Amino acid sequence: MPEEVANAFRALAAAQQKALSKSEWVGDRFAEDARAMHYGEADEKPIHGRATAEDARAMLNEGIAVAPLLVPYAPPDELN
Repeated sequence: MPEEVANAFRALAAAQQKALSKSEWVGDRFAEDARAMHYGEADEKPIHGRATAEDARAMLNEGIAVAPLLVPYAPPDELN
């Protein structure tokens, strides 16, 4: 792999880690929590978690900003 590509991947992973360190892991409640914030039923805060592809598409159609993580991520409850 060319060094500039490897450097770009490292920078992307570092940026993702920085963003995740400032958000809360909500696990499988991601779609539910994101919708509650979007509709004013819960205070807004940065979150990350799991959603099915169907839920992610539905949230996008509802105007909820969601994006997949670009670098593989091990949830805190699945680490050794």
